[in-house]
Amino acid sequence: MYVYRNSDLPPDPHFPADLEKLGYTITADDKIRSSIDLETGFKYKINRNDRYNVKNREAMDECVRRIVISRLQEAGLEIWRLPFGNCPQESKAPTSEPHVPILVSKNLSKAARVIVVFGDLVQDLGIWTYRSVGADGINFGSAVNFTKSVLGDATDTTGTALVIANTGQLLWHCVSSRAVTQRTWEAADRPAGHLGQATRSWRNKIPGNKDWREHIRYVFEHVLWPWLNKKSRIDVIGLSEGGQGAIEYLQKRWAVWKPYISGICLGNPLHSTVVDLDMSTLTDPKPFTAFLASRGRAYVISSDEVGKFQARYRDHGCNCYASGEEFNAECIMPHACGDMLAWLNVLYLNPDYAEQVMVRSEDVDEKTREAVENMTVEDEESVTAEVGTKDD
Repeated sequence: MYVYRNSDLPPDPHFPADLEKLGYTITADDKIRSSIDLETGFKYKINRNDRYNVKNREAMDECVRRIVISRLQEAGLEIWRLPFGNCPQESKAPTSEPHVPILVSKNLSKAARVIVVFGDLVQDLGIWTYRSVGADGINFGSAVNFTKSVLGDATDTTGTALVIANTGQLLWHCVSSRAVTQRTWEAADRPAGHLGQATRSWRNKIPGNKDWREHIRYVFEHVLWPWLNKKSRIDVIGLSEGGQGAIEYLQKRWAVWKPYISGICLGNPLHSTVVDLDMSTLTDPKPFTAFLASRGRAYVISSDEVGKFQARYRDHGCNCYASGEEFNAECIMPHACGDMLAWLNVLYLNPDYAEQVMVRSEDVDEKTREAVENMTVEDEESVTAEVGTKDD
């Protein structure tokens, strides 16, 4: 049996995380293009050996991450590291211990309203999708434009605060002392260029944030909860699994969070009325299901204009609307975030506003349909909901 030492194997390729050295530049319209041909974007396949392609892409991703984080910090966000330990202050959290970074606006402690965003499981912090970064621009494909829209005047400390959670970077890479996504983990440096990922152990888990469900719970209970007062209101935006995790968490603890949640907006909703929601409680204004129906909405893949109604209530228990993105679920947020924010603003400014629940005859059983048609909400603690039916 022959055994090859690492020194006998081809070395792992290396590419510098520098746009200029990689052969790219940022154009006037904020797109990353080839320095030689400004009409050409990032090229993934540069070698028949896919390890070269993966490493080259990771170098480009690192460039984008640095640019985006820098711009978000300039827009008014700062990095907090979770878990807090005994001191809930980012500046005192140890950087060498396993942690996951999140982005929080500086006005969190004074703001009357907080918008919290839970992304999907594959993207880096502050980035909606690298696909949109490459095709439409860095600010468009990342949270930069959205952050500027939310925070507005940086001097306003009592308006709206923003928290961007990090459901993607939950693997602790010991060598580089940072939290990474699965894609970055696979692209990490190896002793040689052979196939095979590094094995995982308890050392690669982040306390209190071992998976995306734990992370969502930690953000709710340790980032948002300490700053709440009786007048505080929270808007939740959830993308894919991030939205599913928020739905699961809030439904189990609705009695605690009900006074504070103003609205819920979902991109590419993954929860189901069959598995995740108790639709039998729809006509009762107190449970979470009724709140989601009246103060929640979802944006789904559709080629229709952003905001056009889509008949998906039966699947998700809330009204669904077109995102303007026809093919890729990860691109929903860049296209629909403006419409999401406008709708959440309406909810915040109008506490009695409610979605008109558009229920088709086949969406619910006969008993529930009759109850919905005759439902009136008179509970003083609930929101008055205007409910109708739609058979088309």
